[in-house]
Amino acid sequence: MSPASSGRPACPSSIDAIVLMDYWLGVLTAPDEDVVEQHLIACDTCGAALREGIALAEGLRALARSGNLDVIVSDALVQRASDAGARIREYAPPHGGSVQCTVAADDDMLLARLAADVARAGQIDLSWCDLGGTEHRRMVDIPVDQATGVVVCQQSMAWAKASPTASMVARLLAVDPSGTEHLLGEYTFHHTRTIPGPPGWELQ
Repeated sequence: MSPASSGRPACPSSIDAIVLMDYWLGVLTAPDEDVVEQHLIACDTCGAALREGIALAEGLRALARSGNLDVIVSDALVQRASDAGARIREYAPPHGGSVQCTVAADDDMLLARLAADVARAGQIDLSWCDLGGTEHRRMVDIPVDQATGVVVCQQSMAWAKASPTASMVARLLAVDPSGTEHLLGEYTFHHTRTIPGPPGWELQ
């Protein structure tokens, strides 16, 4: 929301939103942090922008913790969810292999751990396909822990709990600037529905 649309006066030397977030995260150098603090003391407009940014970040974080997003998550977020008492189910099929999996009605998070050699990859996409190779959804340019080579993908719990018995293939793809794709890893998930009642959707 811009200062004008919110009714706040514009700041002639407003602080960039990225700098405000770095300030909130505590990653600025001491001199830069002091400059931002002095500005915020005198500027209600930038102070309000910081509060809006924090509220948005906290809302997104809460949404990710809710388990209702298809999103790449960090081990730190998973650990915080576990510490908070979340029931977490996760599967880590081997590279080129498969795993039998399910989800229970009282699960809070469903994770797929995918390991691959990503050292030389730039953009990495995560594609979900059926056994016939038809792509059903794709996550583009996902964040990857280069040190471990492990992608932790959280599946939407609403989607997973409504899932029928079906098999899906996760494919990690390196995409070069020309759009050419190179397969980094393929992992098959054989899901068995164990929640009573009919599924909420069928794989087409």
